[in-house]
Order: sequence, then structure tokens, then C-alpha cells
Amino acid sequence: MTTDTETVGKGVQTLPLGKAITAGLRRAMQDDPKVLLMGEDIGPLGGVFRVTEGLHAEFGDKRVLDTPLAESGIVGTAIGLAMRGYRPVIEIQFDGFIFPAFDQITTQLSRQTLRHAGSLSMPVVIRVPYGGHIGSIEHHQESPEAYFAHTPGIRVVSPSNPHDAYWMIQEAIRSNDPVMFFEPKSRYWPKGPVDLDRTDLPLHASRIIRRGTDVTVVGHGAMISTLLQAADVASNEGTSIEIVDLRSLSPIDYGPLIESVEKTGRLVVAQEAQGFASLGSEIAATVAERAFYSLEAPVLRVSSFDTPFPPAALETEFLPSPDRVLEAVDRALAY
Repeated sequence: MTTDTETVGKGVQTLPLGKAITAGLRRAMQDDPKVLLMGEDIGPLGGVFRVTEGLHAEFGDKRVLDTPLAESGIVGTAIGLAMRGYRPVIEIQFDGFIFPAFDQITTQLSRQTLRHAGSLSMPVVIRVPYGGHIGSIEHHQESPEAYFAHTPGIRVVSPSNPHDAYWMIQEAIRSNDPVMFFEPKSRYWPKGPVDLDRTDLPLHASRIIRRGTDVTVVGHGAMISTLLQAADVASNEGTSIEIVDLRSLSPIDYGPLIESVEKTGRLVVAQEAQGFASLGSEIAATVAERAFYSLEAPVLRVSSFDTPFPPAALETEFLPSPDRVLEAVDRALAY
């Protein structure tokens, strides 16, 4: 019989990303009685993806609350709870379901601290399973992170691996600012090592996760898995790709990215979201400003197409693949 948890060594376990978030939520709730969870079907069921599984039985229905199907009401309630000193963690069931709460998030939650001249904190975390690769339909495979990265007053992060997921959810909960926590749902199940005793990076730090010399490729969330696949293929063909995992989308830590581009002279920005007016656009513009004299080729972008998410049978054509990343790498090297 297999289990989701395997002990590797002292303080280190092998966990799926989804269960790493569960463990992080549990630890945050143990550490602070003001942390509570809210969302649709997150109680006894444990949520659609079972990320909150077991927490209702452990902490009770006063700290793990099943809510009505009303995203705006959930966020509005969380704002009130934050005003009273609680640290609510909301689950939005699917990425495309967040839009009924868009007004509450962008015109209320994001602005309360500024409206109160810094005297009122809004320690609200909004967990959003997002992205494709699960064979679902429109409203269930969206990548809406750019809407919220564009909104002042909100922090936006996205882990790509179980270790980061475990620590970043706890750091997000400790933040006194609202945090949008985008969880790459296609990565919920693959396992990876999680050091339960320490983390090596703060919440908003980016990281070079694979060293290379020829081209820098940057992404976040589930895109990192695609980039690693592309880098393996490129290595077999004699091309060395360096990969930067953003981790934080607002604010963005450009230090490691600029350092990498200054070394390789080339950059490909990859994302699951549509390309127009996106995070990829912002990153491309910023790197062009800050590292212009190091660039030996234009910054190139790889993204989904500028259409609504298609039926599941077409998702492999819509989402960026290793081949599309490698095509951009080849174009960058051709200059």
C-alpha cells in the first residue's frame, strides 16, 4: 500500500504538492489560533482537490468553515474577520470562479490598509487552484494571475514544488497584507522532498533552479515542469538552458533573473496565461530596460493563445509545450 507521505530523513518528507499545502495549513493553524479556513466544500469533504482533507476533523467547524456558493460573500466575510484580528485563508474552488469576487478583492481587500493610512492590516490569503493540464473545461483551467498582479495592495505568489508550497503558504498566512496564493493544480499530485525544519528563501524571492550558459528561460507554477522538460531535451542537443523560477509574481524579485540574463545574453519568458498584456509582457519590458546592453537577442515570449480556454481535447494545442519553448530558444540563439 502506498501513502502520500514518505519520510526521507530527519525533518524531510516526500509529499505531493497538494499535501504539502495541507501540512503547511495545519502547522499555521497549530501555531496561531486566529488562523481559520473558509471555502466551498472544504470541511468534511476536504475540498475538490482534498487539500484541506482532515483539517475539519482536527480543528472543528469553527476554524474550518464550509461556505455558501458565493465567492463575493466569502471574500467580504474574510475582510470583516481580518478587521477583527483573524487571519482567514479562503479557498476559491476553481480559478475561473474567482471573478464573482473580483470587485471585493480589487476595490475593497486591496485598498483597506491604504485607506486607513497603514493602521489596519488585511492578513487574508486567497488560495486559487489554477492552470491547465487536467483535462477540464473553460472556467476550470484559467490563469488569471495577471489581473491581481496588476492590482496595488495585493501580493501574488505561486509555488512550483512541494517544498516551496509548504513554506510559502505559512509565510503568506503570516503576512499582514493580502496574498493571492496561486496553486498549480496540475502539480498537486507529483511528489517532491519537503524540509519541514527550514526554508532557504523568503516569500518573494525568485530562484535559479537549473544552471546553464546559453539561454535564460523564466516561468512560474506548473510552467516550471515544462521548462525542465525542455532543458533536458536541449541538453541532449548541446544547448545549455538556465531556468529561473519566479515564485513571486507581485512583487517580482528581478535580481537572479537579471544576473542570469547578464550571463547568457538571451531570455525566453514562458507562461500558461494568454500573452497579451500579461506578466510575460511586464517581465520582457523590465529586463529590456535593466539589462539592455547584455542582451544579444530580443526577449522572446511563449504563452497560450489569446482566446478563451478551449475544450479539453484541445488543451495540448493551447498550452505551451516543451517543443514551443525549444522553438523560442532556437530563435533566440539564431540572432
